[in-house]
Amino acid sequence: MVKIRLRRMGAKKQPHYRVVVADSRSPRDGRFIETIGYYNPRTEPPTVRIDEVRAVYWLERGAQPTEAVARLLTKLGISGKWARVKAGEPLEEVVVAEAPMPEAVKAEAPADLGVDELGLPTRVTNILTSAGITKVSKLREGLQKGELSNVSGLGPKSLERIKKALEEGSL
Repeated sequence: MVKIRLRRMGAKKQPHYRVVVADSRSPRDGRFIETIGYYNPRTEPPTVRIDEVRAVYWLERGAQPTEAVARLLTKLGISGKWARVKAGEPLEEVVVAEAPMPEAVKAEAPADLGVDELGLPTRVTNILTSAGITKVSKLREGLQKGELSNVSGLGPKSLERIKKALEEGSL
């Protein structure tokens, strides 16, 4: 059976989670099929981002959300959209690519996100954090000024990954 569940990330006593689609037999932080979002309970208000289209896609194919993910889906309004698709409405009409963001997500500006939520490798995140770069806004500023090339441990490949993560996340 396929489950939509949380995968713990982050350092000790500083958890954040990725919302993943995984086989129910896989361990919590083990093998998964696809990442469809993330959840950070440490921010105020908690940050929740889930790709509606992919969530509905997996629900349509029989994936079962865990209790925690079901609460997040309800909070974001994805459960209601799934019910409409299940009732017979076309997926394209229900899930609009440019749907308005829920209030919980609007409350937090994208620049206030932590660098640990960009999906960068743990080593790169640790280097940035030890250099005092913990927010995306500060990371972007350092990248524009060229200050990241001076950070010890960040090579050209790491800088390319950071640029790519910032572009993909459109933060």
